[in-house]
Amino acid sequence: MSADIVSVFVRTLALVCLFQAAGTAFFVLLFAQWLPRSSAPIQRLGFWAAVVAVPLLAAHQCLDAARMADGLSGLSDPHLESLAWGGSSGNATLLEMTGLGVVAFGLTRAVAPAGSIASTGAVLAACAAVLTGHTSVHPQRGLLAPLLAVHLLLVAFWFGALVPLIICCVRESQQLTAAVLRGFSAVAGILVPCIGIAGLTMALVLMPGSASWRTTYGSLVLAKIGAFGVLLALAAWNRWQALPGSPALRRSIAVEYVLMVAVLAATATMTTFYSPESDPALQ
Repeated sequence: MSADIVSVFVRTLALVCLFQAAGTAFFVLLFAQWLPRSSAPIQRLGFWAAVVAVPLLAAHQCLDAARMADGLSGLSDPHLESLAWGGSSGNATLLEMTGLGVVAFGLTRAVAPAGSIASTGAVLAACAAVLTGHTSVHPQRGLLAPLLAVHLLLVAFWFGALVPLIICCVRESQQLTAAVLRGFSAVAGILVPCIGIAGLTMALVLMPGSASWRTTYGSLVLAKIGAFGVLLALAAWNRWQALPGSPALRRSIAVEYVLMVAVLAATATMTTFYSPESDPALQ
């Protein structure tokens, strides 16, 4: 199997686990005190997501050596591994792993300190990507870096809350579930649209010409924008139409989760194969 394909697959799993862990930390900080029956399983979810994400991130970074060697044999090349870990992507991975360690440690504490400790690690893990990638070397890095940080933090908040909300629907009373959903919707209603604003602003800076939007990279960005629109529609239905704790609500949240996993897979593909400047369609 191609090292590139393995890298995309591992990167997708790593992103899912990283954002699940980080988002669970934010959810615990904001809502766990309302959830007498759900807080413990939600904290376990975040803990195990963080624990699983660490070796996945390490494996993905090691696979950079395999990609340089154009084969999995590169995994055993000390020089290539040194190159893989020695650059900005290696530094970002180490920061992600450190942040996830803090998340895992925090989520083993009692509810009161768990959210504060884990959320600190979540910020580190989610924002580490600003250290690497095409935004880190762009002439307008001063604009792109904070936009990317905001974008990643809000994606983590939204994505990481979906499974905890399902757990809440299953374990808590309808009254408590409704209260948590109202609280989450009040925060998400303000923050979630900022994901699209930040993402679209970054795309316009990175791809200022119309030709860029006709490349593979541009097509993937457009696909992500379309998926975001569908996700907003689902979120609006969940807020205004779904009954708290109902099977229909749980199914809708599950669809949101699957669609966001697909967006993360598209992101892993983009960051592995393409960039706004080097897309073959521009050449």
